[in-house]
Amino acid sequence: MLTLTSNIRTRLSVLLFVMLFIPVIGFCQMTIEIQVSPNVLNLKNKGEVVTVHTDLAYGAVSATTVMLNGVAIDHWKADNQGNFVAKFLIEAIKDLPLNICEYNALVMEGYTKTGVAFTGSYDVMVISKGK
Repeated sequence: MLTLTSNIRTRLSVLLFVMLFIPVIGFCQMTIEIQVSPNVLNLKNKGEVVTVHTDLAYGAVSATTVMLNGVAIDHWKADNQGNFVAKFLIEAIKDLPLNICEYNALVMEGYTKTGVAFTGSYDVMVISKGK
């Protein structure tokens, strides 16, 4: 019969914990609330940016990791509540494969400064009207 010392049992317990729980930690993802402006995207709009408001604290976000449907963030700021606001160049968003006269999901993804992934989605109507 195998007899384990207390030291070996402790090491095996730690190893088991690492093997079982660390992979789970690596796959943690937080779902956030976002709001996109404009909420109707006119492909003929002469605007400059698409703005995404979040419910994340400004200081918690690793801003350079943030993307909207694969488009890299252009610049960012804090709103008057201290939440993170992302700005994306509207021309890059217009270049996405969008369905005209339909709602399209814009998905923002990124990481916090502590390495936690986050994602949020918002549906915008896409139109092509005007000059």
